Amino acid sequence: MHSATIVRRRDATDDLFVLWLQPHIPFVFKAGQYITIGMEGIERPYSIVSAPYEREIELFIERVAPHQGGHLTPLLHTAHTGDVLTMRPVAKGRFTFRADATHHVMMATVTGIAPYVSMIRQFLHNPHGVAKREGHRFFVIHGASYRDEFVYDAELRALRDEHPGLIEYIPSVSRPSAARNQGWSGAVGRVNEILDEHLARWSLPQADTVIYLCGNPGMIEDAKRRVVPQGWSVAQEQYWAR
Repeated sequence: MHSATIVRRRDATDDLFVLWLQPHIPFVFKAGQYITIGMEGIERPYSIVSAPYEREIELFIERVAPHQGGHLTPLLHTAHTGDVLTMRPVAKGRFTFRADATHHVMMATVTGIAPYVSMIRQFLHNPHGVAKREGHRFFVIHGASYRDEFVYDAELRALRDEHPGLIEYIPSVSRPSAARNQGWSGAVGRVNEILDEHLARWSLPQADTVIYLCGNPGMIEDAKRRVVPQGWSVAQEQYWAR
């Protein structure tokens, strides 16, 4: 078993946090893939936020209580900079950038945003790699209960502003009346419930569009139920079902 050291961490909310790991061996992966890490003999896979060109492995993690099935995340939540984790040496997953399409609709709930950030970072770093930059567009729809759970919204908004016409970012809260969402003026509703209206507004060509789904399994299944019968191409990651 190989290992990695926690070199940085950031706590976004009481339950959401970001870890940066330095692997002790060369670690190669594709944007969108996941890494399997562990503590005290417990292992779990997590989608990678960082792009392949970055030296550290960035992970966006939600602490799940033990009585809700969380075993590793409570341990990671109490981990500190300098702690060493076990890691599998090979990245896995086929939820990667689809270069055969130029329109990329990326739907996520909370930590499900991770593979999309990786894909977009890598695309902007190396636009003339596997996929040529010309014509590609990213439409990111990110859902959460509360506005402070988006975590990567500032980065995605900045990228949208730096690359007009390339990236559209729509964060949506599902509990707009909650105190934590006071002052929220953005989109409202679960992402799977607002998808149809945005697809209609964007008027994307079905033959050249992929709808990526990552996050809550309920969201994934409902979104598929809505769009697959219409003829849309779907790529899915069962983020919480591994």
